[in-house]
Amino acid sequence: MGVFDHLLQEFELPLTNAVPIFSLILFIILLSPILLKKIKVPGIIGLIISGVIIGPHGLNILEQNSAINLFSTIGLLYIMFIAGIELDIYEFKRNKYKSLGFGFFTFIIPLSLGIPVCHYLLGYGWTASLLIASMFSTHTLVAYPIAAKFGISRNQAVAVTVGGTILTDTAVLILLAVIVGSVEGGLNPQFWLKLVVSLTIFLFIIFFLIPKVAKWFFLHLEEDKTSHYVLILSLVFLSAFLAEVAGVEPIIGAFMAGLALNRLIPHSSTLMNRLEFVGNAIFIPFFLISVGMLVDLKILFQGPTAIIVALTLSIVALAGKFGAALVTQKVYGYSANQRKLIFGLSSGHAAATLAVILVGYRADIIDENILNGTVILILITCIIASFATESASKKLIQERKALPDEEHEITAHEENIIIPIANFDNLESLVDLVILLKSKQRPSVIHILSVVKYDDDAEQKMQKIKRDLNYFVRYASASETNLKTVVTFDLNSANGIIRISREIMANIIVMGWPKNRTFLSRVFNQTVESIINSTDKAILFCNIHGTLNTTRQIKVLCPPHAELEPGFHQWLSKINILRSELRTKLLFFCNGQTQAAIKGSVKKKNPPITYSPFVDMKDFLVLSKDLNADDLFVVISSREGGMSYQHELKSLPKRINKYFTDLNLILIYPATKIDEADRVKIYNSSNKGNESHEEVESITS
Repeated sequence: MGVFDHLLQEFELPLTNAVPIFSLILFIILLSPILLKKIKVPGIIGLIISGVIIGPHGLNILEQNSAINLFSTIGLLYIMFIAGIELDIYEFKRNKYKSLGFGFFTFIIPLSLGIPVCHYLLGYGWTASLLIASMFSTHTLVAYPIAAKFGISRNQAVAVTVGGTILTDTAVLILLAVIVGSVEGGLNPQFWLKLVVSLTIFLFIIFFLIPKVAKWFFLHLEEDKTSHYVLILSLVFLSAFLAEVAGVEPIIGAFMAGLALNRLIPHSSTLMNRLEFVGNAIFIPFFLISVGMLVDLKILFQGPTAIIVALTLSIVALAGKFGAALVTQKVYGYSANQRKLIFGLSSGHAAATLAVILVGYRADIIDENILNGTVILILITCIIASFATESASKKLIQERKALPDEEHEITAHEENIIIPIANFDNLESLVDLVILLKSKQRPSVIHILSVVKYDDDAEQKMQKIKRDLNYFVRYASASETNLKTVVTFDLNSANGIIRISREIMANIIVMGWPKNRTFLSRVFNQTVESIINSTDKAILFCNIHGTLNTTRQIKVLCPPHAELEPGFHQWLSKINILRSELRTKLLFFCNGQTQAAIKGSVKKKNPPITYSPFVDMKDFLVLSKDLNADDLFVVISSREGGMSYQHELKSLPKRINKYFTDLNLILIYPATKIDEADRVKIYNSSNKGNESHEEVESITS
């Protein structure tokens, strides 16, 4: 066989060689969103249409083989998992009744419309009509990546829709099992007992065992970041398989895994960025292309019956979802754009819809016309869902920017955080912490600083430090963090840190916990004392053991009059950001005046904030009974001469080092000077994302 004949064989349709197949898919993923963006069409539609063109019913370039089905399944599970992991779990719990309401509306309204239309208009029997109508009630979050791209995935309308998606899809899939069981004569007490028991065991494994397994791995494999990613994927697909064993669709298991692991994966962490990046770059586009490959446009030319069925199914499906979104808007008082967002997210039909119809077709409950019409319905609803979601997302972003107190109006200045480092062993944990703490509303730059003392080997030391720092630049880039390294000469470390912090106009200095003996005997060594006394910037001394994503609660000790310090709002906003990132509760030990100031400054209510009366810093050690191994203990101190300074604070670091260094710990010296523009930025950042109405708070003694 000649070279030319071999080349022709390689390009014989459909393609069978894995290399050109994967190359073609990647070029589609790359080019279709770019090309369609010029005509203002959502990139998702380009992927679906590309699937139509290259699929077995189009140009027959690719066939629905096991490899395509595998990547497609992974993509669908990824969508559901990301939806669960990005969900604001406290907002979801607070709005669980709204999710339940929307789930009921989006289940019952399409079902009520579909049954009479299928029975009286299309002429199907009651069993077939019930199954077809249940298909209208399902939806797939095909357009969810659009909402995530615009940064509105934590909008209450999204939380309600995602929660309702799981409820309605679960109800439909259980209904499907009941319909098939009734046709096969299997509806008996054993059927119901098996279903209830299997679902109970499934939920126990997902919400009790899986979080414990993940937490154990995070604690014992804290340095192996690749293992963290592999662990999460393993748990997601295990959950999907367990859901299938329990009698529901794997997508339910993937979403439940997202909810179970939600608190263990901070939103701005490197792990979260890797999860989203791989999913959005490979797996989710694969799923969307595979959806298009199911579509057979030729069925529209097989006679009027096929067209009538396809259009009827599509109109009823869209009308049912719009009706559910409209009722939800009226009942819960959402805006028109939120209604449009709910409709856009819930109107796309794909995996669950196809699963219902295929099961019904294989059980001879429905005929080929419904099967073909459903495939056309998938194409039409996915296109409309994409347009509706993108339009609503843009308008919601515009509404948010129109608010007068939004931080976007004053985001001209970037936030500079400096990490002076002498010991590379704890640098990774400090970088992870700062990635979580950095502002989410204005540009942030993390500067890793190493000061080299003047001596004969200074230049060689500098070159070695620069090589060592390259790893951390690559590490931070995985979370899309702007990280810069600064290596400088100076007479001593304190002078170098103070000089560079002034040169780059640092807002915050984050340092590792001092370990040497002078720390025990003199509270701080000379270097640390010089930095504290020579700069007015906020300083954070951090003693972090391993990963912070297993933190159960953040507990903050505030001295009396802490609210009078100029840097009060700055450190409070950072604690608030950390609370949101770790999705954990927050407890303040403080007096009544400080509590009132905190409540007046922090407007975002979830996760919940609680308070415990604490007045006398002499009783500092009694807090040990209130601290657990998985708490993050934050202590607010003050420089000598500060508004909240008292004599007991001088010995505070020594006592912390003696009794509390087994905990994850942050000791904060608030800034003694804050510019007015920075103060407004910090205050707005603290109030960012307020979508709640009532704070969950308590006073404990």
